[in-house]
Amino acid sequence: MADIFERLIQNYGPIGQHRERAHGYFAFPKLEGEIGSRMKFRGKDVVVWSLNNYLGLANHPDIRKVDGEASVQYGLASPMGARMMSGNTNHHEQLEKELAEFEQKEDAILLNYGYQGIMSAIDALCGRHDVIVYDAESHACIIDGLRLHPGHRYVFKHNDIADFDKQLERATALIDKQGRGGILVITEGVFGMAGDQGILKEIIALKSKYQFRLLADDAHGFGTLGETGMGAGEAQGCQDGIDLYFSTFAKSMASIGAFLAGPKVIIDYIRYNIRSQIFAKSLPMPIVLGNLKRLQMLRTMPELREKLWHNALRLQQGLKDNGFDIGKTNTMVTPVYMKGGVEEATAMVMDLRENYGIFCSIVVYPVIPRGHIIYRLIPTAAHTDADIDATIKAFSETKAKLDAGAYKVEAIPDMAEA
Repeated sequence: MADIFERLIQNYGPIGQHRERAHGYFAFPKLEGEIGSRMKFRGKDVVVWSLNNYLGLANHPDIRKVDGEASVQYGLASPMGARMMSGNTNHHEQLEKELAEFEQKEDAILLNYGYQGIMSAIDALCGRHDVIVYDAESHACIIDGLRLHPGHRYVFKHNDIADFDKQLERATALIDKQGRGGILVITEGVFGMAGDQGILKEIIALKSKYQFRLLADDAHGFGTLGETGMGAGEAQGCQDGIDLYFSTFAKSMASIGAFLAGPKVIIDYIRYNIRSQIFAKSLPMPIVLGNLKRLQMLRTMPELREKLWHNALRLQQGLKDNGFDIGKTNTMVTPVYMKGGVEEATAMVMDLRENYGIFCSIVVYPVIPRGHIIYRLIPTAAHTDADIDATIKAFSETKAKLDAGAYKVEAIPDMAEA
């Protein structure tokens, strides 16, 4: 019999294998200072493009005031216990009511975290005879939720309506053969890596041909897309066709928690059957009150969303004008595609941070194929034109070095904490 610990030590995984050189720099870096477009990294000032603080609310004085006062009044322990047992309050229910109204749904349920929330929601919604049809580029939390599903699942090519139709046909045939079960379709409002919107409107149009329900994960669209910030459904004019709307507070609201909105009878079912909430402590009161304030500002201060889009479009146009490939993004998420290995990517990142004062995140193998690099830039309302100009200049100069082979190294630079 093998020692399970010995097996883990022998193979730390594709990312963990670099830990001795990467920890504290390429992985688990420590940004310091007030959250914003400019922070400190290892004592140096850097322009930061890695924070999902879309509307710049993280350090807004009105937000800080509410967060601080709520913490003083309630502390982090209140309410104590799971909501079903002893952790429910009027404020929790008020936040659910306001979220449902904003998303034009009958009801909503609060979730402690987005990742665990949508996993557990999938588990609660689907039984072993049900079939799930999902987009190939769905977020890891959806994929992990699918692992909990005991029934069949069919994947369709990313945003490919013809393949989606094909997989729905397969799912329908299986349901008919079984004589029981239903179909849940899962996709995203905004795909957080590539920045393109999910084809919600086209998917919903196929409800006239097939019977299914749609769960949309709109973590990046909530608060950023649509005339009012309602999300991708509003932007595409199809919010009514989304049966269950999911989002997190960790992006546009710069907070913790998530929610699921939909028909009251279904949200009630989930409320009484979602294991990640039934067996977990309720969201602390300061988080709930802080999220109420954030939602109010999201709804009543369109200038925050306008500034976000000014910055996003300026950044994206500047990158395109300088010959960079940003893919098919039609949201504020800004990927920059380049060629190179893990070693080259980390050497380039080090140059950007150490010599140009630009802090951004990279995506490399095994998340994407070997030989490819994606820089994932997250513009926010807190960024300035000067931040954008400095970043485009830095990218142009380092890209020239990358193409010239200046970053070809034997191994990733050793930048681990001493």
